[in-house]
Amino acid sequence: MRQTSLRRRALALVGIAAASALALTGCSGSASNDSGSGSDSGAKSVKIGISQLVQHPALDAATKGFKQALEDSGMKVTFDEQNAQGEQANAVTIAQKFASSDADLYLAVATPAAQALAQAVTNKPVLFTAVTDAVSAQLVKSNEQPGGNVTGTSDAAPIDKQLEMLKQIVPDAKTVGIVYSSGEVNSEVQVKAAEEAGKKQGLAFKTQTVTTANDIAQAAEALGDVDAIYVPTDNMVVAGIASLVQVAEKKQIPVIGAEAGTVEGGAVATLGIDYEKLGYQTGELAVKILKDGKKPADLPVETAKEFSYVVNEGAAKRMGATIPADILGKAEKVK
Repeated sequence: MRQTSLRRRALALVGIAAASALALTGCSGSASNDSGSGSDSGAKSVKIGISQLVQHPALDAATKGFKQALEDSGMKVTFDEQNAQGEQANAVTIAQKFASSDADLYLAVATPAAQALAQAVTNKPVLFTAVTDAVSAQLVKSNEQPGGNVTGTSDAAPIDKQLEMLKQIVPDAKTVGIVYSSGEVNSEVQVKAAEEAGKKQGLAFKTQTVTTANDIAQAAEALGDVDAIYVPTDNMVVAGIASLVQVAEKKQIPVIGAEAGTVEGGAVATLGIDYEKLGYQTGELAVKILKDGKKPADLPVETAKEFSYVVNEGAAKRMGATIPADILGKAEKVK
């Protein structure tokens, strides 16, 4: 009896050990799959801090594209995402917080966020996207040779071609209004470029500046008698585009945007940048730095590689504009 009992206990222990071995094997397989996610399980894990100036479609798309490029690279990445809610003071606070963090690289989305981050972080790579003129913003020494720890991608729009499109949609246009933020260097650069390019189209410009989003509607009214309104890639105005569009619809003034998010928000049309693709380009720069050991100083600032028409037929109808058939035929349409 005693021998039989001992034998049963031994067999039971063997069964438990076997079950435990199987369980451990199963856990090991699961952990390998979770850590893989299409990447090498032995890949180095990195941390990236992201400072986005404000939430609006263009900047959101740029951030999305950036993260997608890192995911596609197979790297293990943890993101610390912060949003300044359109306030420069918040952008500075975020930058100061990042300066003492353990991130391996930082991304700034939009010019004010980039300026704050570049000033605060000097010993680690800083990338920017959705910045119109990095030289004027004092982020780099030159686009060809940035020279420091900062580089990225520019969202410089084809303003001359956008004004040609404006003339196609509003053939009799003589005066164009622009509302922009007085605190954004990128906007000042675009206004000057528009005024220069507009001379070739026989266009004169009226401008109004704003310091907060609450000023946008009043500034749009203050433009007075204009034939069209051009909205540059101004973060404050794009984020508050609904206020400007409301005035434009009431006064039957067609609004032309510099990027697709403005058209989604109620402008008539743009020939603009795909911000998700621009963000993806920026992510590829991050991979070159983190994976290939490249230095920001040696990576030229990149610009968008392609532009496309985006139109809002409903907005055109509400503003009394007609979009030419040749533009409609090759444009992406938004509701």
